Amino acid sequence: MAYTVSFPDPASHAYQVQLNTSGWNVDFVDFKMPQWMPGYYQIMNYSKDVALLVALDDRGKKLPVEQINDHTWRISNIKNKTFHLTYTIRTSKQFVANSYVDISHAYLIPENSFLYVDGYLSLPVIVKMDTHPGWSQVATGLEPIVGKRNEFSAPDFNVLYDCPILAGTLEELPSFKVNGIEHRFLGYQIGSFDKVHFMQDMEKIVRASIDIFGDIPYARYSFIAMGPGRGGIEHLNNTTFGFDGNSLDQPSAYLKMMNFLAHEYFHHYNVKRIRPFELGPFDYEKGSRTNQLWVSEGISVYYEYLLVRRAGIINGETLLSLFEANISHHENNPGRMYQSLAQASYSTWKDGPFGSQGEDPKKSISYYEKGPIVGLFLDLAIRNATHNDKSLDDVMKLLYKRYYKLEGRGFTDAEFQQTCEEVSNISMTGFFEYIYTTRELDYSTYLGYAGLKFEIETTDQVRKISIHKMASPGTLQSTILHSWLGE
Repeated sequence: MAYTVSFPDPASHAYQVQLNTSGWNVDFVDFKMPQWMPGYYQIMNYSKDVALLVALDDRGKKLPVEQINDHTWRISNIKNKTFHLTYTIRTSKQFVANSYVDISHAYLIPENSFLYVDGYLSLPVIVKMDTHPGWSQVATGLEPIVGKRNEFSAPDFNVLYDCPILAGTLEELPSFKVNGIEHRFLGYQIGSFDKVHFMQDMEKIVRASIDIFGDIPYARYSFIAMGPGRGGIEHLNNTTFGFDGNSLDQPSAYLKMMNFLAHEYFHHYNVKRIRPFELGPFDYEKGSRTNQLWVSEGISVYYEYLLVRRAGIINGETLLSLFEANISHHENNPGRMYQSLAQASYSTWKDGPFGSQGEDPKKSISYYEKGPIVGLFLDLAIRNATHNDKSLDDVMKLLYKRYYKLEGRGFTDAEFQQTCEEVSNISMTGFFEYIYTTRELDYSTYLGYAGLKFEIETTDQVRKISIHKMASPGTLQSTILHSWLGE
């Protein structure tokens, strides 16, 4: 399956795709456009952007095209023929899960661009970028084809769909290596900021992440800043995200960006490799639903806080303030009394990742908010049960080794709980009520394991949260706190 992407009129915010293929020993083939993008758990209806689809054989004769449904096209009379499809993709929104093209650059979502055939996702793929004049670079996680300019390969469609493509006049910051593996940062209109200091901090975050697992599972990694637009999506060897460096001279904006990029980078471990069983192989047509996005997203939020602390970008007091803000958002959401973490994970397809898109937002929660709180509780519970000999790091390492490295699959709901119990050597049936029920969170007990005092004050129906160190903590409490804070 060989695709060529061209930009005959980028000012129209559209691009053209040609698919060349042959060797089909059948009378017709159904080509489908994915309906969503792994990492963004919403039906995106990418097929609505397809226009002017035409099929021609190698003699230039038109082949019959029948649209079976809104995202499937049946091409007939193709048995043992070489043929190609051409179609136009229209773009309108600058968002990390949508393709967007203008006169100066292109950001392409593979799921929004490349048709597939059911049962043939294992076919190898070639993508050629016929870039617009003046566009000097292409950034993608796809493998460059040696000796070919702007041509890339993927061993299968799952890898293809995992690698967005950014083309234009890009800026690349000085790369760094960890254990000989190169890490790059490329982007479109990235702005003006202290780029040397920025990359030094990025390296610290990457090293802090790798220190947890002791393993780098990719040959190279790219941070790809798509320029204007919102959001970030994680991939096996890259992440793409909206980025404007002009605001990074503000400490709050800088910390927010460090947290954001730490989160997206940590995802290449947690969800791309340490994954719920349901998230792979993906169902690109109907979506892949799981109860465990609180692990994939919520625990990744927890680790984004820890990583910026372990990297030395923030101090312990700032780390506590991040949890104060996180807990405050959750405690001021009435949905916490109605929806569990598991339900929020499964229902994200209709409620949205922040629980605000459903029929009644006041009865839903965000796994981005409650997830890191439960991650904190889980970490401190393990530390307390093992006299600080083990932590949530050990759970993540065991999941990575057992299910990704050895078994090559995702873990089930029960296996995640069993792994936590194996590391902590205690029953966690009661604890996991925090995931599967709306049981109120016991902040005092779990924060108390680390010698932290939790206070909540209600004023005008708004709950204000504060976390402080106890005046006279016990020996184990002090040990846990110093270890957790990295002091």
